[in-house]
Amino acid sequence: MTAAEISRIAGVTRATVSNWRRRHDDFPAPSGGTDSSPLYDLEAVRAWLASRGQVSAASPSEELRTTLRLHAQGGGGTSSDLLLLVLAAAGRSPEELTTAARLPDADLVARAQREASAAADTVPAAEAVRFGAGDASVLRALYACVRDEGGQAALSVLAERELEDSAASGTYLTPEPLADLLALLVTGPPVSVLDPACGSGTLLAAAARRGARELHGQDMLPVQARRSAVGLMLEAPQATVTVRAADSLRTDAFPELAVDGVVCNPPFGVRDWGHDELAYDPRWAYGVPPRAESELAWVQHALAHLTPGGHAALILPPAVAGRASGRRIRAELVRSGALRAVIALPPGAAVPLHVGLQIWVLQRPEPGGPERKSVLFVDTAADAQGPTGSGSGGTAATARTRGGSRSASVDWPETTARALDAWRAFTQNPETFEGEPGVAYAAGVVDLLDDVVDLTPARLVRASRAEIDPAELSAQVDTARRNLVEAAKSLTRTAGHEGWSTAGTAAREWRTATMSDLTRGGALTLLRPLPDTVRTRSQAARGESGEDGEPETRPVLTSSDIASGSGPTGTPKGPYDDTAPVIAAGDVLVRVMVGGDGPMVRVAGEEEAGALLGNVHLFRPDPARLDPWFLAGFLGREENIAGASTGSTVLTVSPGRLRVPLLPLEEQRLYGEAFRHVHSLRAEARRATRLAEETARLLAGGLTGGQLLPSQETTPRPPGDHPSP
Repeated sequence: MTAAEISRIAGVTRATVSNWRRRHDDFPAPSGGTDSSPLYDLEAVRAWLASRGQVSAASPSEELRTTLRLHAQGGGGTSSDLLLLVLAAAGRSPEELTTAARLPDADLVARAQREASAAADTVPAAEAVRFGAGDASVLRALYACVRDEGGQAALSVLAERELEDSAASGTYLTPEPLADLLALLVTGPPVSVLDPACGSGTLLAAAARRGARELHGQDMLPVQARRSAVGLMLEAPQATVTVRAADSLRTDAFPELAVDGVVCNPPFGVRDWGHDELAYDPRWAYGVPPRAESELAWVQHALAHLTPGGHAALILPPAVAGRASGRRIRAELVRSGALRAVIALPPGAAVPLHVGLQIWVLQRPEPGGPERKSVLFVDTAADAQGPTGSGSGGTAATARTRGGSRSASVDWPETTARALDAWRAFTQNPETFEGEPGVAYAAGVVDLLDDVVDLTPARLVRASRAEIDPAELSAQVDTARRNLVEAAKSLTRTAGHEGWSTAGTAAREWRTATMSDLTRGGALTLLRPLPDTVRTRSQAARGESGEDGEPETRPVLTSSDIASGSGPTGTPKGPYDDTAPVIAAGDVLVRVMVGGDGPMVRVAGEEEAGALLGNVHLFRPDPARLDPWFLAGFLGREENIAGASTGSTVLTVSPGRLRVPLLPLEEQRLYGEAFRHVHSLRAEARRATRLAEETARLLAGGLTGGQLLPSQETTPRPPGDHPSP
């Protein structure tokens, strides 16, 4: 392992590791590498740290990731074997996992071999399990990860590893709020669901949360198929899970299967999808897909697996709605009534983040069923994206990468509500559906069947904006302007506060301590979220009930809530007990994921008190030793977050590595009061920005839609006269 990895597991800086090497003769000697980049033996370093009372600051999942990376490959168990062990270990109690991790190496290996082998029949493409003596360190790390963070956390680490080993590309997670939206668009709820490009199983897991009890999945990557099978068995233990590893278009593993619903996020822009060998395939009931239209092959594959009247929801790129090569198939989908809705999503909803993807909702026609005379079009993209850099009105769709790229901010509750409200109203009575100007519109089949058959929602929905009543729009503009003026005054008052002074000719320096140090010293307590206990914001926004059918009464604070500045909006996935972490006023809350818009840290107030802890780290300071606002201010510093971040593509915060200055309590309180004003300034700025965007949108829409006219009292500028920049 490198010096950087030592600093990560010890929760110290690189400079501290360098000092250890120079000052301590008993520090382990390099076991490889070069003079400038030495490598050290992991176990020797851990033994040295333990001898000095240095407890690892890495999370159990990071420990597992490090151990896997440094694990010798020769003769050891494969990631596939470990996936099986995750499935077996997830059914054990914490006490049993602790006992297993403490066994001698030989006994540990024998026990892991038995448990993993017993689960082999349930996972696709699994071979005979073979663990050896050299696997003991990995097995201990895996048992600890499952015990402390849950099976899904260990599963994600193993899948990362195997995807890297297989050199697979183009494998992206579908964000959970988007998966939930797709599952809800499949009316029913369905009992049996298929995902023919299931990846890690996110969409099938969403269907299981809706009540699906027969889950069928297929993926061309064996690692994804195995990951999906194990993940679904952990997520939905009551469901029947069947996952196969093969290319669904070329080698359909379920040729005779007919299900109530299909959900899918298929690969985009694939030319080598089997066009030539599948030219006479019976699935192409609406036309043979052109070579450049692989997405329309997936659409027809989904329809072929539906029972009559069953629904499918697919995520597709926007080009599918208007490309000339797919016009005839689009026309046939519309003419037959198989296409029921096209819903435009805001950019950042899923990879690729710069593209506004679409959801196509399809329904297999029923023999002798009702004639379908219209198709629903919904544009959630127009106003669902939060203002750049402010963090208002949205949650981060994905985390920032090491390259510094940032996804758009998507307000998932608003996006979900907008899509579902329109879809439910349309399905109840398509003939009387009135839509919402600029948001939802039901276009007649006859109107769509022109020379291009362009199904782009923005083109059809925004054309309906002219139908809004001028007086109604004028009232909306007046209300928005009044709110904006009030918010601007409040922002001015907050910005006028001066609670700080210049440090002088040089910036102040101070000694710092890590959160691990302060935890060991009793100055604060670190609480982690319980695994697999929180539903998404979009579910909470819809007020869904718990497993027993009764609404959950205790909310959950999530990372998305911290980013957007909202109160707790999540709800538990299932029952919770007294061991679930509960937030108290004065707790300091840190988002798990790094990136996206909005703050990383919050101090809990009365609004958050009593809520359960979602995917958030919680620091509970001793008020006699630490001021919470002082703690939050320094924890949220960009350099501090960057130094405590771990991961390769998606960054997560390792809470034990965060650092704060060592200052007397009275001085902490001075800093805390200043940070409290900074928090208020940020909140007022978010509110003013959101209202400014809303007011500008209404004004621009009214002027271009004909409902508003320029004032006759406005003096026109002379030609060529423009305001100075």
